[in-house]
Amino acid sequence: MAKLVFGMNQSLDGYVDHDKFQTGPQLFRHWTEQVGGLAGSVYGARMYEIMRYWDQDDPEWDAARRDFAAAWRRQPKWVASRSLKSVGPNATLVGDDVEAVVRGLKADLAGEIAVSGPTLAHSLTDLIDEYRLYLHPAVLGQGVPFFAGPRPPLRLAASDLMGEDVIRLTYVPA
Repeated sequence: MAKLVFGMNQSLDGYVDHDKFQTGPQLFRHWTEQVGGLAGSVYGARMYEIMRYWDQDDPEWDAARRDFAAAWRRQPKWVASRSLKSVGPNATLVGDDVEAVVRGLKADLAGEIAVSGPTLAHSLTDLIDEYRLYLHPAVLGQGVPFFAGPRPPLRLAASDLMGEDVIRLTYVPA
């Protein structure tokens, strides 16, 4: 049975925004290893569209970015969306009953499945086995909150320094 994990970069005041955080080489390497080791990912439409950036090679990418792109392209992806009509390579469009699909993935796969996007994670709260908050030393003051609704009861399971200035807090349902 697979474990469903929701993890994202987050500001000290609780917001996620992929454009606002600097990811140093150690954290970027961590994300590459994380993505490369996943059994798959479940995306909301908005986060999937952001991540589609990695589908096309950019000649200006360094080796680390090419490695991340290769890892991202290899993993199976399920995209929860009623607005998208199609998805890219190695991705499956899920229009209805996302919770049932994720339950089936958890039962059928081994390892970790990432859920990407706060709104989607909120809709799957009862299925999430682990939350990973990558705290950056930044205050955004606005944006999309990590928790799109009331925070579920959680228990701290681990804390790790990720690179020079990011702390990963790992929580499990209490």
